[in-house]
Amino acid sequence: MAQFPLSEFQKRPTPFYYYDLGVLDETLKAINEGIGQSPYHVHYALKANANPALLTPIVAAGLGADCVSVGEIKVALNAGFPADKIFFAGVGKSDSEIDFALDAHIGCFNVESLPELKLIAEMASNKSIIANVALRVNPNIDAHTHHYITTGLEENKFGIALEMLDDAISVCLRQPNIRLCGLHFHIGSQITYMEPYRILCERVAQLMKKYSAQGIRFDIINVGGGLGIDYDDPDSQLIPKFKEFFDIFRNNLNLAPEQQLHFELGRSVAAQCGSLITRVLYVKEGVGKKFIIVDAGMTDLIRPALYGAHHKIENLTSDSSLTDEYDVVGPICESSDCFGKDEILPVTHRGDILALRSAGAYGEVMAMGYNMRPIPASVVS
Repeated sequence: MAQFPLSEFQKRPTPFYYYDLGVLDETLKAINEGIGQSPYHVHYALKANANPALLTPIVAAGLGADCVSVGEIKVALNAGFPADKIFFAGVGKSDSEIDFALDAHIGCFNVESLPELKLIAEMASNKSIIANVALRVNPNIDAHTHHYITTGLEENKFGIALEMLDDAISVCLRQPNIRLCGLHFHIGSQITYMEPYRILCERVAQLMKKYSAQGIRFDIINVGGGLGIDYDDPDSQLIPKFKEFFDIFRNNLNLAPEQQLHFELGRSVAAQCGSLITRVLYVKEGVGKKFIIVDAGMTDLIRPALYGAHHKIENLTSDSSLTDEYDVVGPICESSDCFGKDEILPVTHRGDILALRSAGAYGEVMAMGYNMRPIPASVVS
């Protein structure tokens, strides 16, 4: 169960992000135990949370970095991730970003289109270096998650369609400054059951068999990430089901000798160690509703407004044994600035401190200054 140092919270201005590094350490331990002796390599997706206080233990646990911008690559390098364990993904890599990544000698580019592949080859040739490349393939698997975070269908903007893969591989093999080291897949995010991953194993196995018959071998198979977490009852599942996740691939995907399986985990690493802490400004009586108006808003945690996502809301300071029903809303001048409707909470008063749980991923990193609001601070223990 997550622990909250309330005496510390009472002294601090809100809102702020609180990170429990004990939960993060247990999460990283579970990842490494789930990997065991398998030739598996996990890259932490910095887009989930790039707070340096979290990156330090993630580096110490031996994870690599999955980056989607030159800014993330720079943060990863500054945090101590080895350059050869940094993989660069993203559908729209700019010339300057590719240039920096080549000079930094990152481990691999996850390439998402033929034009991108040709540009990397040209820029690598100009520098007389060889760029490691994995081709991102759309396996056309529906992960049955929110349509904003489904990425593996053939008509997504991400990746290369299966019917175009032969051409992309041919281009790679003709380029002297490209080393085709692998295939990359990512089917979506917040995936809470394992069947899509089992189907992915089938698609990957089919492709490996096809290209092996042509004498083409991939040193790396990168199956992305997307493992979901329990937003509704985080204390019941603080540590995601990493063993079950890794076992799906262990039991359904036979790797060739010396072949590596890579993963890109973000949300499942960082989400449960973080909470957004906010203070109640007002409890407002409407005609048929009661509203808790807090000092945090969609500028601090945008997921509910952007995705319709829900984070468990806890009143950390109420000592009432009675409950009431509230809509929990923020101060932003937008109707979508709402964290929860019809929330059953202990009777709540002005000054109470609330925690929006499971906010360690896609929370602080997506905060913005709309309404000229400051970016929330972070507190670590």
